[in-house]
Amino acid sequence: MSTIAFSNDKSPSQALGYAAGSITVLIWATWFLATRHSAATSLGSIDIGLIRFGIPALALSPVWLRIGLLPKGVPLYLLAIMVAGCGAIFFLVTTLAIHSTPAASSGILLGGSMPLATALIGILLFRERPDATRIAGLAAIVGGVLILLARSLADASLPWTSFVMLPAGAMLWASYTHAFRRSGLTAIQASALIAAWSFVIMAVLALVFGISLPQAPLAEIGLQVLSQGILSGLVAMVAYGTAVRILGGTQAAAFTALTPVLATLGGGLLLGETIGLAEISAAVVTGIGVALSTGIAARR
Repeated sequence: MSTIAFSNDKSPSQALGYAAGSITVLIWATWFLATRHSAATSLGSIDIGLIRFGIPALALSPVWLRIGLLPKGVPLYLLAIMVAGCGAIFFLVTTLAIHSTPAASSGILLGGSMPLATALIGILLFRERPDATRIAGLAAIVGGVLILLARSLADASLPWTSFVMLPAGAMLWASYTHAFRRSGLTAIQASALIAAWSFVIMAVLALVFGISLPQAPLAEIGLQVLSQGILSGLVAMVAYGTAVRILGGTQAAAFTALTPVLATLGGGLLLGETIGLAEISAAVVTGIGVALSTGIAARR
């Protein structure tokens, strides 16, 4: 009879992939909290977007200046999918939804949907065949989202936009994951291009709609610079790209499902949000799902 055990024969490169995925999850949990917190400040989505992409675009300017904004050998459609999938469009869609959704629910609806969307694209378009363990993990992730949906329908606690825009953001991110894996770019090169193009998009929007960044308190700007620009926009992008290169798109994306657990705890402890049995249950079920769907629990 087969048993499930934690495998100890991971190569150093796989260990680096797991470490990169774990770093990404920790940073993304703080991103949920910082973005949710920004709803109570004078900073708008465009203001935060300029910070989010401006800092990594500047820090990685030697990279995109060297390879060019349209690097040779990279199909234009793949670059467009990458920029939309985790750049400006992804940011605007998810930020708008997070502003009206508690951190715990945002973590489940976005972080929990990311690995599911990535797996579905891999299965339908690229004929990936996950094993039984990963399928069970993806099913658990769906179960966590359904728990939250049932609670929302019972008391109308969440707007319908949360259930539309956050999964849409997850689909955008899944598209980026697969496009990046097939682009031939390194994690740093992809991060540089996405930041540069996304900053251009945000700058155009700022010219059209205006910004409130100059009037915002320095403390609020500093928080977003650290969370959005340095950690999420720079460190997490490179870390996630590294995880995708080493582990593959579906397996790397599965790490994001740990985000709901951390976002739920952070929302309650740091933002004072109410955490009920439904949120805790959904976060735990989703967390179990990621433990299975990452492949860390290997079938022997």
